[in-house]
Amino acid sequence: MKNPAKSAPDGAPEDVNRRKLLSWLSGFGLFGSAVIAALANLIFIKPRVTYGAPNRFSIGKPEDFPPGARIALDTRRVCIVRDGDSLAAISTTCTHLGCIVAVSETGFACPCHGSHYDQDGNVTGGPAPRALSWYQLTLAPNGELVVDKDNEIEAGKYLKV
Repeated sequence: MKNPAKSAPDGAPEDVNRRKLLSWLSGFGLFGSAVIAALANLIFIKPRVTYGAPNRFSIGKPEDFPPGARIALDTRRVCIVRDGDSLAAISTTCTHLGCIVAVSETGFACPCHGSHYDQDGNVTGGPAPRALSWYQLTLAPNGELVVDKDNEIEAGKYLKV
């Protein structure tokens, strides 16, 4: 005896029964998960490297820094100090917890925890454990100043221009 749910009396196509519906849904789910897995593998293969700011960068020509200037470049975390015909690059990263120190009349001051530094970056007060770093400053062939934060130099060493 024929199942009335499988075929219609007028020869119309079969109705979708529960078994066909479940097999169609499971096939669709398996196909969808295979597509998602393939995309995830392609995304995984692509390297996700985030490079930081370069530690060697140009800051302009010596003429951009007038004598007696103390110009903080906050995005680069460095302060350019000019004393006559000599230039230096001093870090503006506090040695206590890494805050950006501000240029003050007496030197540098950390607004977060109260560390104070003199004009040369030596600690004069607060919780900072050591002096600010000095970075190598060179003159490129095109006449621009280049700061190299990978090369720390001794405090008090200026570039003559």
